[in-house]
Amino acid sequence: MFNGIEKCVVFMWFPRLASDRVLRARPVDAPFALTLKQNNTERLYCLNTEAEALGLHRGMSCADARAFCPDLVSHPARPDLDAKFLSILRRWATRYCPWVGRQDGDGLVLDVTGSTHLWGGEEAMLADMRTRAARAGLTLRLGCAQTLGAAWALAHYGQDNAVTSAHSNALAALPVAALRLDERVVTALQRLGLRTIGDISATARAPLARRFGPELLLRLDQALGNFPEALAPEADPPHYGVRLSLPDPIGLVADVMGATARLLEPLCKKLMAHECGARHLTLTLRRVDQDSQQVELRLAAAMRDPVRILPLFERGVSEVDAGFGIDQMRLEASVIEPLPVEQIGATSELTSPEQLNDLITRIGTRIGLENVQRFLPADSHIPERSFIIAAAAYTSAEGGWASPRPRPLRLFPPEPIAGAGNRPPERFRWRRMALSTAQAMGPERIAPEWWLDDENWRSGVRDYWQVATRQGRRLWLYYTPQNPGWFVQGEFT
Repeated sequence: MFNGIEKCVVFMWFPRLASDRVLRARPVDAPFALTLKQNNTERLYCLNTEAEALGLHRGMSCADARAFCPDLVSHPARPDLDAKFLSILRRWATRYCPWVGRQDGDGLVLDVTGSTHLWGGEEAMLADMRTRAARAGLTLRLGCAQTLGAAWALAHYGQDNAVTSAHSNALAALPVAALRLDERVVTALQRLGLRTIGDISATARAPLARRFGPELLLRLDQALGNFPEALAPEADPPHYGVRLSLPDPIGLVADVMGATARLLEPLCKKLMAHECGARHLTLTLRRVDQDSQQVELRLAAAMRDPVRILPLFERGVSEVDAGFGIDQMRLEASVIEPLPVEQIGATSELTSPEQLNDLITRIGTRIGLENVQRFLPADSHIPERSFIIAAAAYTSAEGGWASPRPRPLRLFPPEPIAGAGNRPPERFRWRRMALSTAQAMGPERIAPEWWLDDENWRSGVRDYWQVATRQGRRLWLYYTPQNPGWFVQGEFT
């Protein structure tokens, strides 16, 4: 057992972190595995206990796995979501001690020195960890020792929930892989007959250093406590929120805007220090009757300029009911995006994209950012599918349309007209107008996308023509050879 002075490190290893995360939301009563594409091959990334019991293992190709287990349920892996889930677990683990860091993408290291007595000792603390993890549906293996290397070794290769001293003989029986060595080094040691940590400790150090380099002896000394290994606890992410308490209640719009300007200054300085910008700001106004009102501002682009942000609050602040007065204000940036520093010239002014973003924000505060939309090019030669409509606040105007022939600015659903033959009719009626063809350019044949089942293109290919009428209309007509007919689909302006 450890006393309150000696070092005490706990390693929490989640061997099925990825699969447990998915199965917590959607339980599956069958062999389950997450797959990840590696070197153009779908391989098993993480498995549940049922799949491992059938002989499946990590790194196995999905084709071989389904040959062994036809009932295997698979789902694409999301390493980014696994990393976020581990961050949530790191914050949860701070209930045991303030020094918690992430390790290897599926483990947590805790420096619980001086904290174990709060839980009744090391064994009681480890039992509480395991109970809470099982209640949450997580597979957890624990190791507790005086060094990080020993705790890691016990969690991965020792008896679960073991508590041991780094200098005891408990590490001697563990395999050499418990020293966090490269797989090639482990294989070479096993070929020499050195299969456990005890075998390496009993071997002369000089020959080992000459053959395997200093890393082997370094890992051994770190596990036994002969060489210190720094623990790097992960700091909490910065909190972008500021508060202002007022000596006297205020209620005028000008006073609230002035106080908001005072809050924006330190908030934007903190955002600039971390090279971030705010996309969603929340201004909370607490009245003297303890009631609170919020003014939310959703920005079209990440910002950290208080001069540009302050006027955008004016409309929301003017609608606030101050009651008998406001005595406390709080401003928080709840949605943050990276905004790196950019090099600007000495005479540079506000650029056009920034002015557009401010305009989108002003309009979005009235009708909603989702209702301010823009057209974006799409990778399709079908006229109706050559563009998509997306919210302007969450997309950027990138790319452009590339077409061998001009396309009309106005597109609408095909409207049939009377005509015969495979050339545009000399006279036809469209939208109650009698038109006559003055000039026709074409045809441009467009074939349907065979990999998509589009009801509008089941008639087959289309021959498009640019038709200039004597009445001034410039139309986009097409002819369907398989089912003869003429249609108008667009108009040039």
